Amino acid sequence: MTAGALPRRVLILGLGHAGRALAHRLRPLGVVVEGSVREPAAAPEDGITRHRLHPDHLPDAALLAAVARADAVLGSVPPDADGDPALRLLAPALRASPALRWVGYLSSTAVYGDRDGGWIDEGSRADATDATATRRLRAEAQWRALAAGCGIASAVFRLPGLYGRGRNALVRLAQGKARHVVRPGLVFNRLHVDDLADAVVAAMRRPVHDALYLPADDEPAPPQEVLAHAARLGGFALPPALAWDDPALEPALRRFHASNKRIDSRRTREALQWQPRFRSYREGLRDAWEAGDGRPAADAR
Repeated sequence: MTAGALPRRVLILGLGHAGRALAHRLRPLGVVVEGSVREPAAAPEDGITRHRLHPDHLPDAALLAAVARADAVLGSVPPDADGDPALRLLAPALRASPALRWVGYLSSTAVYGDRDGGWIDEGSRADATDATATRRLRAEAQWRALAAGCGIASAVFRLPGLYGRGRNALVRLAQGKARHVVRPGLVFNRLHVDDLADAVVAAMRRPVHDALYLPADDEPAPPQEVLAHAARLGGFALPPALAWDDPALEPALRRFHASNKRIDSRRTREALQWQPRFRSYREGLRDAWEAGDGRPAADAR
């Protein structure tokens, strides 16, 4: 891969919310995209070739052939206690690939500990010590080691909370699943999944060794503010407020609200020549509302 040129073939390990957004961004640009899922039979019919990748089974010949012909591979599978389960199964094939020139990994800003509302950027220390952070850092190190051993470019993307059409506060309110959790002073950034796709494409066009990116929106905001905006937009009633440390909340939700930090993504934007199209949750929710999220099926466009 040369600077400015996109890879010809991309393999996305884990075609979830983010993986699908990237696939749909790349295909109109002429890139052949394949991906992995646990159960291809349950996947939507959208023209993307999906291969089965399950932690309890060895990769089949079709997936190994896809690895051998991909010049870029993106890891988007959640880590386990030993790191990246997809990489664990495919590392020998990736190392042996004659085509591979770039690898990327979607990680999380959960690797940074609580900053009491302070800022983090690419130079900040990844100092969180909980199990989620440890797993993410282990997986990042595994992808970086693979790239270093192969002498190819790599990029780790540490991401805030993702949202987009079909997965946002409007949908949760409409489904009765929204949680109105309040922690005074808490703010955090978000990232629209389409903006993530654009950032990954920009990184593929600018391959460098051992890159680290923190793409994020412009406005760290309290979660209750975002929920209230979605409720006004869709005409929903807000659920009752819950204190973030209420023992009745599930532990994962309490942990999510325990870390208070803002993301400074200026270095990422300069390096990638990238700007988010959805600068805040307001633009993102407006786009989702106009696409039909939160509306009855008969009213959705």
